[in-house]
Amino acid sequence: MLRLSETSDLFLTHSMVPSGPIPTAYDPDGVYPYESYCETSRRPVLRRLRILTLENDLVRARICPDLGGRVVSLTHLPSGKETLYQSPAVRPIRILPRQFFIGGGIEVSFPISHSPVQTVSVLYETARRDGRIFAWCGERELRFGMHWTVEYSLGEGEAFFTQRTLFGNQTSRAHPWMSWSNAGVPARPDTEFHFPDGPVLYHGDEIKIIDWRSQGPSRQADIRRMAGFFWRKPDCCAFGAFTPSLGAGLYHVADPAQTPGIKLWTDGIGPHEAWVRQWTLDGSQCLEIQAGPLMDQSIKEQLMPGESRYHTEFWIPSDRALDIRAIGLPRPELPPVDRMPLFGWARQDEVSLWEALREAWTTKGADRVPDPPDETDNRWAPPGMDDLGQALEWGANLAGKGTRRDRWLLQLGAWHAGRGEGDAALAALGTSGDDRARALEGRLLRCLFRNADAAAACFRNIQSSIIALHPQIIVERDLALEMLGADAFAERQRWFERVAALEDEWVIERHASLLADQGRFEESRRLLESCRFQLVHQRYARTRLWRRIKDGLRLRDPDPPNWLGEDDLAEFGAYREHAEH
Repeated sequence: MLRLSETSDLFLTHSMVPSGPIPTAYDPDGVYPYESYCETSRRPVLRRLRILTLENDLVRARICPDLGGRVVSLTHLPSGKETLYQSPAVRPIRILPRQFFIGGGIEVSFPISHSPVQTVSVLYETARRDGRIFAWCGERELRFGMHWTVEYSLGEGEAFFTQRTLFGNQTSRAHPWMSWSNAGVPARPDTEFHFPDGPVLYHGDEIKIIDWRSQGPSRQADIRRMAGFFWRKPDCCAFGAFTPSLGAGLYHVADPAQTPGIKLWTDGIGPHEAWVRQWTLDGSQCLEIQAGPLMDQSIKEQLMPGESRYHTEFWIPSDRALDIRAIGLPRPELPPVDRMPLFGWARQDEVSLWEALREAWTTKGADRVPDPPDETDNRWAPPGMDDLGQALEWGANLAGKGTRRDRWLLQLGAWHAGRGEGDAALAALGTSGDDRARALEGRLLRCLFRNADAAAACFRNIQSSIIALHPQIIVERDLALEMLGADAFAERQRWFERVAALEDEWVIERHASLLADQGRFEESRRLLESCRFQLVHQRYARTRLWRRIKDGLRLRDPDPPNWLGEDDLAEFGAYREHAEH
């Protein structure tokens, strides 16, 4: 019997600290127009989240549209075994793009690796059709304005869970994209890796090609560090992981013509287990089995205007180890792809202001122009709205002189920057009197044009003493002043003295960088050692700083030390949208 229901569950949820008031355009630790975060709260709050349950007599799947459409549970009902890693806590950690990754469950990402909407709500529908039960989750994403929908379904008597994902570009421009389905499963030392033979790209402290049969690990206990494995030419299209001590495993199969990407990620046994513990409550471990329509996460493809792509995947929960070469490709009768719902903007608080401005511009309703966001409101004009630039320019012109005009021009400049239109962004920002515009202008002059004097001047022109002392501004200003060399040492030091009591890890990192620039390597080292850095993936600013300190002090210490809070992976992949500081 097929059962479909909607309920809600309580979760312990750790809130996030926003990075600051500067739009995330050209921010290597963010993705515009989404807000980024710099810290995770240590104590959680209670949050109730909606749960959609699809169930037959063999499989039960629980899906949470309030966590970006994530599958939070997949149970093998005959044995009662849970096959996904589950946590009662939503405890985000700093992994790109927004620095708020959560582990466990099955995450579907688009248009970048690791969804920017992991802990927020997307739209959803459920239905019974043609002897199947369905749940669809999706949205129109803010960055490019493209659509994505993931369809989950179960049929009577099916021992597998079907996932079909549709991407569509209804905008006027081509956009880059990637997508991976990332299933977090419990990891114990005896967890077995059941993956195809063939050449595999290994991404650990080095990048190399290995032969899986002769060189690949067979279980979790065989690997002592974090590492990713991408299959180049697998000899079959199924893979999975099984843990004998739990009597549970999860397998995946898909048509390689649609879904050729296969990945295993594990933090291994040893010092890197801390990277998993940071988003759990009890320190238990998780590894990830992944699949996607691209071969690895170092590449993206272009989705052309009017183009759509879809692929189908199958997840098989099991209470016994399966022979991956005996797993056939299921062929359930699914409705045509064009019957999948196409969702709009998912969160009205993110788009209502911009829609109101566009409506006022379209109808020339000057009396209906909303107020632009002020310094306390980190909503930034989404480039996924193609015609929003014209509405922003109209709103600025209509406002005349003063604060309203300055704020609309900030948004216009940020919108252009988010679309990669650097010259147009500088033109708008340069005519805005908003201090946030000065800061973004300084970042663009530094990152895009390498103009140190002009970038530093932007930060010197910030009028508000409060905004000038925000940690994000302190950091961005110091990056600009650093380009001026020794002539700016005194100015940099004065700003750090004004926030000397702050225990902000990003400010401490930049202050340590100044000390190293001055040749004060021992002081730089002590300052870094005084900070309890939260862990951050795929960021290497402190690692590079530590190497400078090592060279300056002629140390032979490990490279990098664990207390820096950065991983020791070789730099790889299209994770970042812009170059790191």
